Amino acid sequence: MAGLDRNTPTPQDITVHGASRVLEVSFSDGRRFRIPFELMRVYSPSAEVQGHGPGQEVLQTGKRHVGLLELQPVGNYAVQPTFDDGHSSGIFSWDYLYFLGDQQEQLWADYEARLQAAGVGRDDPMPEKAGAGCGHHH
Repeated sequence: MAGLDRNTPTPQDITVHGASRVLEVSFSDGRRFRIPFELMRVYSPSAEVQGHGPGQEVLQTGKRHVGLLELQPVGNYAVQPTFDDGHSSGIFSWDYLYFLGDQQEQLWADYEARLQAAGVGRDDPMPEKAGAGCGHHH
């Protein structure tokens, strides 16, 4: 994927809908997307989620109710969300937001398929990382 060229639509308006947990983005080509925080979170372009190469992705679960605490602009080409589960290392370029909005049906289908393949549910808690004793009671 090349950098931003002139053909890439840019966001005219970004609205965080905290209650309904969607990011509404209207682009310069007239398209408007409502991207659920959950989708952004499970497809976060960070190494923590994507891993360091194909097949290294870390399947994210239990993110249906994830909230967005902050949306930090990165230059004039991206935003960096801080989610309420502490995840904040994903940089979402305009291209990527557009891709998430445009392809969300396919992305949800892929996500469901990956959950099924892994034998986990969408609402299962993430496995605790070693040494991260949060004292969750089950």
